[in-house]
Amino acid sequence: MAKSDGGILSRWTLKTGGVIAPDERLPMGQTIALGLQHVVAMFGATVLAPLLMGFDPNVSILFSGISTIIFFFFTGGRLPSYLGSSFSFIAVVIAATAYAGSGPNANIGLALGGIIACGALYAIIGLIVMKSGIGWIETLMPPVVTGAIVAVIGLNLAPIAVKGVSASGFDAFIGLFTVVAVGVIAVYTKGTVQRLPILLGGLAAYVVYAVLANGAGMGKPIDFSGVMNAAWIGMPNFTAPVFDAKAMLLIAPVAIILVAENLGHVKAIGVMTGRNLDPLLGKAFLGDGVATMVSGFGGGTGMTTYAENMGVMAVTKIFSTLVFLIAALFAILLGFSPKFGALILTIPGPVLGGLALVVFGLISATAGRIWVENKVDFSNARNLITVGVALTVGAGDLMLKFGGFSLGGIGTATFGAIILYQILNGRSANK
Repeated sequence: MAKSDGGILSRWTLKTGGVIAPDERLPMGQTIALGLQHVVAMFGATVLAPLLMGFDPNVSILFSGISTIIFFFFTGGRLPSYLGSSFSFIAVVIAATAYAGSGPNANIGLALGGIIACGALYAIIGLIVMKSGIGWIETLMPPVVTGAIVAVIGLNLAPIAVKGVSASGFDAFIGLFTVVAVGVIAVYTKGTVQRLPILLGGLAAYVVYAVLANGAGMGKPIDFSGVMNAAWIGMPNFTAPVFDAKAMLLIAPVAIILVAENLGHVKAIGVMTGRNLDPLLGKAFLGDGVATMVSGFGGGTGMTTYAENMGVMAVTKIFSTLVFLIAALFAILLGFSPKFGALILTIPGPVLGGLALVVFGLISATAGRIWVENKVDFSNARNLITVGVALTVGAGDLMLKFGGFSLGGIGTATFGAIILYQILNGRSANK
């Protein structure tokens, strides 16, 4: 049974059961609990991404909440989605900043300037889509191309994950234990636990590492002094951007990947809700682009809509956008807790490496799902060559240099796949 009530909540119709649409809500107690669940669902990935780039996790969590609120207002509260740290930035940020792979990133300012440039390009694409529709995007990036781009991201990042678990035999053991723990939770558990394999698998590996390293002396002990000395409440460590043309040109093309990613997410939510959300795509791109720019100005990562939260929606059948406002407020509160950030920084390197093995592998595997669901025909030479070349270029990290500008493996593969497909598509059409 549904009904309306007064006040700020009146924009959502109160409903006590069944499928909850974006413009409906459950009673506030349940809504708050669901918001917290979404924070937990995205937590593992949206903290892992900044750590792999040397960003401050507190700042990244804070801006994930702020970005979600920005996205909410740009889409008029009609598109249920949570924004979190995008893995698409990892390779180009590491390349632009020469990040060593552990600890704070000393050149984070360069990455921030590039992230802001990427957000600006993304926002411009959003404005164009609002005026012209999405037909041109679907022509430039059909499923065969978007799948290739997604696969390239995971393959290009694979060496980073392997490096994280290769320092010693003990590190390799912990990394592989992390992989198994995540897999067991994802496959053999049910309900809410099954929705949190990254978080709970990482926690299990953390405990095992602490027992073997701090207790048995088999590895480098975890240092908890930073946690003990950190305040419960305090200001995050904001960082100012540095606008370097080379870094900006290297990172800005990630906007193309974010477009492909967001396009797939919005269409998936449309299927789940039974609503045509395509008219909101331009506003979604614009909101995500502005959110990425705001995040970059304060020291946060580039933002994207989060698949983990779509998974929660698919299971619960609750699509109320109010839930995501609550989730955003929880994330902002965590961002103002230095003790929380200090605890995150104690996560051992091989545990992060093991989680990266899983996450980067899942990114690549998602490409297969895109191709299968869209019935991509690999007996067609155009599709086969486009994907084959893109995967090889991305996995091999082919870098193209134009004067002082360098295009990394992901960028080369992204633009290469788009251009090659169009060239071969034209030839196919003339047969």
